[in-house]
Amino acid sequence: MTFRTLTCAAALLSLALAAPVLAKPKPAAPSTAVTPMTPDVFDSYDKVRPDADFVRRVIMVPMRDGTKLYTVIVFKKGTKDGPILLSRTPYDAKSTMARSASQTIKEVLPAMYDPFVDDGYIIVTQDIRGIHNSEGVYVMNRPLSGALNDTGIDESTDAYDTIDWLAKNIPESNGKVGIIGSSYLGFTSLLAEINPHPALKAAVPQSPMVDGWKGDDWFHNGAFRVNSLSYALGQSTGKADAGADIPDGVGDDYNRYLEAGSTGDYARKWGIDQVPFVRKLMENPAYTTFWSGQAVDKWMAAAPLKVPTMLVVGQWDQEDSYGAPAVYKVMEPKDTNNDMVSLVIGPWRHSGVNHYGYDLGALTFTGDTAQEFRVKYMKPFFDHYLKGAPDPKTPPVLTYATGANHWNELPKWPMGTLTPLYISENFTASFTKPATDGHDNYVSDPSKPVPFIPRPISMANSSQWKPWLVHDQRFVSDRPDVLTYTSTALDKPVHIMGAPVVDLYAATSGTDSDWVVKIIDVYPNELPEGAAQGSKPGMAGYELPIGIEIFRGRYVHGFDKPQALTPGKIEQYKFELPNVDHVFLPGHKLMIQVQSSLFPLYDRNPQTYVDNIFNAKPADYKAATESIYRTPTAASAVWLPIVKE
Repeated sequence: MTFRTLTCAAALLSLALAAPVLAKPKPAAPSTAVTPMTPDVFDSYDKVRPDADFVRRVIMVPMRDGTKLYTVIVFKKGTKDGPILLSRTPYDAKSTMARSASQTIKEVLPAMYDPFVDDGYIIVTQDIRGIHNSEGVYVMNRPLSGALNDTGIDESTDAYDTIDWLAKNIPESNGKVGIIGSSYLGFTSLLAEINPHPALKAAVPQSPMVDGWKGDDWFHNGAFRVNSLSYALGQSTGKADAGADIPDGVGDDYNRYLEAGSTGDYARKWGIDQVPFVRKLMENPAYTTFWSGQAVDKWMAAAPLKVPTMLVVGQWDQEDSYGAPAVYKVMEPKDTNNDMVSLVIGPWRHSGVNHYGYDLGALTFTGDTAQEFRVKYMKPFFDHYLKGAPDPKTPPVLTYATGANHWNELPKWPMGTLTPLYISENFTASFTKPATDGHDNYVSDPSKPVPFIPRPISMANSSQWKPWLVHDQRFVSDRPDVLTYTSTALDKPVHIMGAPVVDLYAATSGTDSDWVVKIIDVYPNELPEGAAQGSKPGMAGYELPIGIEIFRGRYVHGFDKPQALTPGKIEQYKFELPNVDHVFLPGHKLMIQVQSSLFPLYDRNPQTYVDNIFNAKPADYKAATESIYRTPTAASAVWLPIVKE
């Protein structure tokens, strides 16, 4: 036998020895007659029939500590020397790799894989440690081995061991591996790049969970995202396959959380306050080392750049807008030739890159932007590193200019120069700094918080949740507890590329306060032809949010140093809005909105300082007068990263 024959034979033997999780059906003996009392139980049914155009294998892949992880391998029949595209998930590899019951690979796998399976790629999805069908113990966003994890086992080591096994034990592969995934899978993709296996040749982390306190899933600048509780319960119960939901009924989430009191009261009412991850959230409300020690951008900053990486995020990502730009910021300085790290910002919601990109909410784009990106940019990136295809010259930065609706290939990010759009008198917004002293007041009442979308609200309803960041803001513009500042109509485009920076000078009559700031594109009052002519509903006067963010006032002097605010004292609050590429067109107006609640997405600030808002008492929730200043020395503004056209 040749060496290659022996190698393939050994690999096939290894596959045979790795026992599949799914048992094969036991055919009934043809001579056995059935009776009315024949047990109507069949061991299992193999949905992959002989005429399927694909091969499916289920393997328990061993890790260095003996734990075995459930791994599904799917590829088109006849594949040879195929590169491996790996995803490591907490969301059930079994169901992910069986989108529909079909004998056609494109109908079985998620749509994002369509261009890959036709080109000989081997698709692999694995349940991470301790969840669904994998062995071991599950820890949410398991910290990297070190100060917070003394086990020597983390998602980096598990990725290494998985890639090592895949590269050696799939005879149809060429031994090269790329890793991809969004959200939690973006987190595991990044961790695979820390001490990477030599066979890992490329990575595309999408909307990765990077810092759950600063701006990803759990908190934003200290304000708690209430729907994290239901996620924590579902992921923490059993092996996340028990369907655990908070049994709080149906109806308006606004009423549900308001009537419960504090978020801690809500958790205690429904008996989820002892769920381990809920305890982690409730017992660690500030940015101590508990959270800062888990920040993935800090881990990536300390790790050498070894794997070509394409970081992807949606401009209106409602869950993880912070992570990809934060990681790009620390990785890019290591990319001395500007050819190993790229950043992509598309016109999508969370994970929208993997689905359809024709539209988002009321917005319509020029075709399927998600598929266009996957075919034109992402697949050639993988082809180059995994198949030896010609260098596609992946742009260092790729962004989609919303408003103008076209892709931009850029040398760096951000591109714009920060220019202040000031809050001005008579509720106007202007590029001219205020020349006189002034301020505007509103009363923020925790008993009547500002909703983040129109009521009734169901955060579990994907049609509400996925596009909420592009919802028309006119539903709150006239509320007395929302201040709205509007520019005159633009006579030329204003193009921004980067993260707008809030520079807010504000005071409160209370001892704590939240500050919510929005930058909005106000459409002119012009109507298109009606729907009878094929148009979408008109956007006349639409107030399109380009960026919305919140800041919890107690952290103004340090995220790890919460302290009471002094009533009446002007404080300067500086924080970033999400990264965007947007063109405000001629005839449109620029708008800034300021408010002090965004409920029930974020928990209510009682506006009375308490050590832990999760434990606030009903008497702590008090109305407060909020003052926004517009003076020569306290000039509130949103600094826009404007590109000179």
